[in-house]
Amino acid sequence: MKKSIQFRSLVFLLFSLLLVSGVKGQGEKKVRVRLNADYVHVIDHEHYLNIKVSARVNRETLEVSDAELLISQELEDEEIEIGTAKTNSRGISKFVIEDFNALKPDEDGFYHLTVSFSGSDSFKRGSTEVSFRVADISAELVTKDSVNYVTARLTDARLDSAVAKVPLTVQVERLFRPLKIEKDFFMTDDDGEVEVAIPHGIPGVDGKLQLEVVLNENDNYGTVKRILEAQIGKPIQDESTFDQRTMWSPRGKTPTFLLAVTYSFGFVVWGIFVYLFFNLIKIYKS
Repeated sequence: MKKSIQFRSLVFLLFSLLLVSGVKGQGEKKVRVRLNADYVHVIDHEHYLNIKVSARVNRETLEVSDAELLISQELEDEEIEIGTAKTNSRGISKFVIEDFNALKPDEDGFYHLTVSFSGSDSFKRGSTEVSFRVADISAELVTKDSVNYVTARLTDARLDSAVAKVPLTVQVERLFRPLKIEKDFFMTDDDGEVEVAIPHGIPGVDGKLQLEVVLNENDNYGTVKRILEAQIGKPIQDESTFDQRTMWSPRGKTPTFLLAVTYSFGFVVWGIFVYLFFNLIKIYKS
């Protein structure tokens, strides 16, 4: 009888441990991540990947911060490590390809890069592949009949051939959002060229404009950007009153009349207190 009770107790204990471990395992179920990566080439400046890591949790899309990422190249069934990156608080990371010339394209001229996430305590592992060819945009500023034009030509860098019937955007660089010229995009002709008139009177610091010719998120070439500086803008007049004594200036630049009024009120109030104090002393002595 005693052995039977001990056996039942042991079975109950084992069952309880299995149940608790099962509930714990369900509570710690890992979530699948979503990786997105876009290739960007700023001509004569840099090549980089814009990477975003997110996850779907309770029907909401959340950014995955501090995700450790591995970037590698796939070439002839061989995986070559390029570098690592880490997402910020918004789940975004910019990975600059320091030595792009060290990468090798396949026989069709495509580069194949892989962005991998090895997983964590909360998220499953995941990866995404980015494939692209290299394109080149040549651009120059020309003036015809007192009108300024940007002429640009898009070519495939490997084939050295024009890329026709592809939308290019011409815009002016701004701090928050670029200013697009005329319309959203211009289609390249059979020679891969576009010509866009630049309106007069666009403001710029010292009259300088940063013109950009952009191929946006193309399936073959990714995003390609050519920056062209031009002294054709309307000079911005500095109307800042930061160093002047105005009502909205910093504390150290308070208007003189306001300081005088404030200190005058202070002297008057304290003068009254001093006057009353001496009168109380006289009354007390008398």
